Amino acid sequence: MNARPVGARSARLKNIVAAISGVIFGAGLGVSQMVNPQKVLNFLDVAGTWDPSLAFVMGAAVVVYFIAWRIALARRVPLFDSRFHWSELTDVWDRRLLGGAAVFGIGWGLVGFCPGPAIASLAFLPPQSLVFVLAMAVGSYGAGLSGPGRLPAEASSTR
Repeated sequence: MNARPVGARSARLKNIVAAISGVIFGAGLGVSQMVNPQKVLNFLDVAGTWDPSLAFVMGAAVVVYFIAWRIALARRVPLFDSRFHWSELTDVWDRRLLGGAAVFGIGWGLVGFCPGPAIASLAFLPPQSLVFVLAMAVGSYGAGLSGPGRLPAEASSTR
């Protein structure tokens, strides 16, 4: 077996890994109740009905990410690609990113949904999830972030 799959086999493996990762991520969102907007809103309401349990979810996510990041840094190349696709530091901090982060946080605080949990909650078909995801899709399209060729061209940076 080749150490570095190529072509259609590589694309299939990437899709399988992405699907498994998505299922695990979605299950984690469900188990942690992040698909329940009221749970998120209660976490954010520190002066009222504060529920600190989501802090454990965030803490666990940071630990898992830290371990994965250390493993990635130790590798020369990823498992299913010829190179890592990391942004240059100069490409990261711009007004669009900061503005998007602010809108993301405000929206999450107002309605208790962000994109991941909203999409995962579609499995239960609550009307608020359908409305949120539809509005998110329309907003993404309107901002020019969805559709073929909409993402910026990738820089040729490695590490």
